[in-house]
Amino acid sequence: MAGLLTAGLVPGARPVAAQPAPSEELPALGIGIEGWPYPAPVHFFQVFAGGQPCRMAYMDIGPRGPANGRTAVLMHGKNFSSDYWSNVIDDLARRGYRVVVPDQIGFNKSSKPDTDYAFDELSANTLALLDTLGVTGPVDLVGHSTGGMLAIRFALLHPERVRKLVLEDPIGLEDYRLAIPPQTTETLAAAERRQSAESYRAFIARYFVAYPADKQAPFVEQRMRIARSGEFDRWARAAAETYQMIYRQPVRYEMGHLAMPVLIAVGAKDRTVVMKGYGDPARTAGMGDFPALARQACAEIRDCRTAIIPEVGHIPHLEQADAFLAALDGFLM
Repeated sequence: MAGLLTAGLVPGARPVAAQPAPSEELPALGIGIEGWPYPAPVHFFQVFAGGQPCRMAYMDIGPRGPANGRTAVLMHGKNFSSDYWSNVIDDLARRGYRVVVPDQIGFNKSSKPDTDYAFDELSANTLALLDTLGVTGPVDLVGHSTGGMLAIRFALLHPERVRKLVLEDPIGLEDYRLAIPPQTTETLAAAERRQSAESYRAFIARYFVAYPADKQAPFVEQRMRIARSGEFDRWARAAAETYQMIYRQPVRYEMGHLAMPVLIAVGAKDRTVVMKGYGDPARTAGMGDFPALARQACAEIRDCRTAIIPEVGHIPHLEQADAFLAALDGFLM
């Protein structure tokens, strides 16, 4: 197809180590996480971002059972490569879905230009990808964390292209600017460069309630190996610029305009707050109550339901997979 570049990767399980090795012992990983295994072949779609030609990575998985004629699109979070969708991909494909999983520009296996990132532009890239793949009808859209913010923006811009919208622990259910002062991109990039294996292990652990340490280890391994790349400074700047996108482009005030059926599925113990460390603890203490925030947002949406998943944090589809998939399947049926 025009605009598509293919680079097949051998599918395989994500590497797991009982304890991540110290960063100086880990081999470098390119900032496009080249060689990091995904659960399906990875292809590339050419787009432009900030006037620069870029490659947008994606997976396109066909039904593994009788086709139901539907397509699901999965949108990843900021700190998660799309291999973490493996069990959701398998569930949807077995139920007859075609599953399209993009890596957004600035993240994972896609290009990381030095630019001002915008949810509108990421939405336009995703729409162009779907059009090129021949996916022109309404899709079932699933967004996790930062991908939830993007999914909201996509659904607002293109309501005719979304049949149902699933938001899994979406950040942006509150406006972080109200309690957290703005930071320069240089400050945010410097914080990325300072991360050690120990600090990043603690950062990842806060996303979970009881997820085993050996299953958390790959997140730390990947991040520490990226830090050894010769292009790490560019990765750190892209990471900072995407934080600015999250901070500066709230979607919360527009959620009442969502016209399609919406499911907001959140972990009962998720308390994630973007850039919380830069705020006054007295002002941020009450932030990040995902069950309360989900119910408040849902009350403003015409057709909405919530699923509060007990004893789980920010990533229910990993930590309590059966409960999350039951909520997902029940909503999409």
